[in-house]
This record gives sequence, C-alpha cells and structure tokens, in this order.
Amino acid sequence: MKRFGIACLIAMLLTGSLYAQQPTFTHQDTLRGSIGPGRAWWDLTYYHLDIKVDPGTKTIAGQNTIAYRVLKPHQLMQVDLQPPLSITEVTQDGRALDVRRDGNAWFVALKKTQKSGALNRIVVSYEGVPQVSKRPPWSGGITWTEDGNGHDFIATANQGDGASLWWPCKDHPADEPDSMLMSINVPAPLTDVSNGRLRHVEEKNDGTRTFHWFVSNPINHYGVNINIGDYVHFGEVYQGERGPLDCDYWVLRENLEKAKVHFKDATRMLAAFEHWFGPYPFYEDSYKLVEVPYPGMEHQSSVTYGNGYANGFGGRDQSRSGWGLKFDFIIIHESGHEWFANSISNNDAAEMWVHEAFIAYSENLFVDYHYGKAASAEYVLGTRANISHDRPIAGIRGVNYSGSGDMYAKGANMLHTLRQMIGNDEKWRNILRGLNATFYHQTVSGDQIEAYIIEKSGLDLTAFFDQYVRDARLPVLEYAFEKNVLRYRWTQCVRGFNMPAPVRIGGVDYVLKPTSRWQSIDLTGPVSRLVLDRDYYAATLNITGLGTE
Repeated sequence: MKRFGIACLIAMLLTGSLYAQQPTFTHQDTLRGSIGPGRAWWDLTYYHLDIKVDPGTKTIAGQNTIAYRVLKPHQLMQVDLQPPLSITEVTQDGRALDVRRDGNAWFVALKKTQKSGALNRIVVSYEGVPQVSKRPPWSGGITWTEDGNGHDFIATANQGDGASLWWPCKDHPADEPDSMLMSINVPAPLTDVSNGRLRHVEEKNDGTRTFHWFVSNPINHYGVNINIGDYVHFGEVYQGERGPLDCDYWVLRENLEKAKVHFKDATRMLAAFEHWFGPYPFYEDSYKLVEVPYPGMEHQSSVTYGNGYANGFGGRDQSRSGWGLKFDFIIIHESGHEWFANSISNNDAAEMWVHEAFIAYSENLFVDYHYGKAASAEYVLGTRANISHDRPIAGIRGVNYSGSGDMYAKGANMLHTLRQMIGNDEKWRNILRGLNATFYHQTVSGDQIEAYIIEKSGLDLTAFFDQYVRDARLPVLEYAFEKNVLRYRWTQCVRGFNMPAPVRIGGVDYVLKPTSRWQSIDLTGPVSRLVLDRDYYAATLNITGLGTE
C-alpha cells in the first residue's frame, strides 16, 4: 500500500488546471493535420521512393512514385514536402503537371480525368539539402556524422515533425500505402538498411551502390527510414507463433562482438510480446535492429538502436525500481511499437497516446513475463515520478497536435489500473491480444480502442477513459472519519467518474464504490488511516477535522 503526500497532491492539482489553455493553430497546422480536400478523394496504395543520398554535399535527390485509388472525382492533389527541399517536377503518364506551393503543402493540378475507382500514379521529383536533426529523435531530420573509423554514418528520424522532412508523400497518419519499394543509392562501400526485406543490391559504375528494400505490409510514414553506414550483419531465426521469424541485426563493424551478446534481448522481447499481444505483426518483412547515431526509434521492421549497448535508457532506470536495469530499454520499448504504432497505428496525431501508453505499459509486461507480477508492479509504479499532469494525453484532432508527454507513464499507469479493475489476468491478456487481432494493420482512433476494451471487459469505462485520457487531473479520493463511520467521494474528476477504490483501514480491506457524491459506510475495525491500493492510480486526501462540503 502507498499514500501520496499532500505537497505532491497540491502540485498535481495546480498543474492539472493548466491544460485548459489551448494553443493557437495556423493554416499550416490544418493543412498538415487534417484530411482536407486535396487528400480526401484519393487512397494511397503504393510508393516507390528512388533517391540518391550524397554525404559529401549532404543532399538528397530523386523521385517518389505515388500510386493511388480514386475514391471520388477531383483534380487537385496535396503532396507534402518540407523546406529546404523542393519539388522540381510532377508528372502523370509522362505529362508535366502544374504545381502550386502553400508552405509545406504542394498542390498538383491533374490533367487526366480522375474517375472513381481508377488506379493512377504520379511521379514526384525533388532535391535539396534536408533539415538536419539538432537532437534526434526528438527533433526531426537527418543526422550526418561519422563512426569511430571515420566512415559516414547517416540516419533519418522524423516522428512528430513528419516524413515530409526528407521525402514527398501524403504525410498524414490516416492513410498508409499497402506496400512500398525503397531504392537508396549511396557511395560504396557504405550500406543502406531500410524497412522490409533487401531484394537486391546494384553495384554502379560511378562508385555507388543502390539498395532495394521492399515492404510488403502497410507502413506508416514516420516509420519509413534510411540508415547508412559501414554496417556488418548477423542474424538468427526465432521460432514464433506464426513459425520461423527472420531476425536481422545490422551494426557498425566496430561493435559486432558486443552486439552479438547484447542483442539477446531481442528474442526475450519477442517471447514476452507474442505472449501478451499475439504474433509479431510483420513476419513477411522480418524483424531488424539497426544501429544508429541516436538513441533509437520504432521504424517498422527496421527498429533503430543507439543505446550504447547498456541496460536501462542510457544506463538509467526509468522506473527507479531496479527492474529497469534488467533489460535494454530501447530494444524493448521501440520493438514493442511493432504492435502498437506500426500494426495498430493512430489515424490522427491526437491519438498518439494509443502508441505510447500501450508501449510504455509493455515495458511492465516484459518485466512481468520474465521476472513476475510483483516486479512488474514495482516497475510501472516507479514511473509515476515521471508524470507532470500538465495537459491531457489526448491531443486535438485535425491540426497535427499530440497530447502531453504523460502519455507514456500516465498511460502505462492507467492501463495497469485497468488490469486491476478487470481482475482476471487471462481476460486482460485476451483483450490485449484481441486488440492486435481486431485492428491488425489498421489505422484507428482512440475511441475505437476504448470501445473495444469496454465491450470485452464488460465494464462501463466511459468516464474512466474521459478522466485519464481527456483530463489532466489526477482523481482524488477525499475522505473523513466520523467516529466509526467513513465518509468518502471522488474529487478532481470528470462527471460520472466511479472507479472502485480498494482501501485498507486499520488492517481491514474494503472495496469502496465512490462517486462524486458523498457516501458513507460503517467501519468494522478501529478507525485509523486509510491507504488506497497502490496499483490504482489516484491520490487520497484526509479532510477529517477540516470540514466537509
């Protein structure tokens, strides 16, 4: 059992009120974050990104073929590309098209009549010096650096800032291509590692090589990546729920021997997450870990790794419980996103909490699988110190605005609380696996995820999700002792919030059913302090002697 301090509670209540301050959104926010008229009429089917990456000039040049199905007739198409890159030409069936730029959006006037149901394509040529990431992966762009042997070491990372930082695309999470070919030309003897499977390598006469990688599953835009370096490869085959899974590891030559030892966490991850979530979602495209010059990210079937071959996150335990040093945080967390983010993808930046809440929680499930339930509880409870309660973990739809960073630790503790409310671990596991089966390779809203959990749990969780997803405040169980009577209610909560509250009073356990109205029960044991079950994420406040309503 655990109790929150009054000073901590007051700080939470004060910061929780700040979320009401809404940000100001611009025309560009709407163009990027909404399914506007230039996007709504066509459905992505395929990309072929064919580019040359030149480390000497730090430039990218090439083209992206965009294949699409016409949903309804329209003649103006929005394609996204961010400066300083620029589109040089757009063609359809060999005919050059007129293009008008509006900030980061480029509007292409199509000459060919776009008939409903037709499968068409355009070819977008572009070039320039892409944005350099100042602090990858938290600021988007390309990292140009060198390894310890002086070889070029290059990587992309663009979550939040958008894939259109380095390639032209339909840069909105609601629409994903069904498959994708990436042809990446780099100077020899460097290697490019991207998503999916390597089809072949072309050795050119000009001292360059082109790597052709094919993704046979739908892929979100921010999950597309290029990683270029003096890579060496090793691998293994994991016998998973769907049979043999190719696991490929691409690391700098200088780190090969330590990677062979440290990357054993990959199969430990697969064992835990296939147990909790179901089969790895991309057997056809393999599982890869790729070394990069930044901490790491969840690029689909090409998970990037730069955590220094040490357990924890940069050698630190995010939970302060000790359990976080039993595994490499980046391998576990970023690989977990193959289930929530890459297979189940949000359909709007506002729903990013679906990615991060479930995968912050997956760290706890990894600990549970390998070290037991008590250890996993210590881990997830330890992450509460990382919660700020600054604003809701859900963002605002239609303007490319995600929620608070609390979507990680608060989201994990919300799901940990929900596991206690369901009360049956096998039922909870079936819900997690059911989510992955039902929404396999789909883009979803948070509402869909919530509705599924409500249906399968049999619990009325509407107010529960309103509280933890769309409100910044931590609910408070307010109570008072009056002789042998306990009076109690929920405060700092949304309307209808009625989460049960298992408590211990004087050595006796009770399960209270608070609402926002005062209730009371007669106590069977001696009146003493009340302690809320620590696995429920809420605060308590004893107002005995301070008055009531």
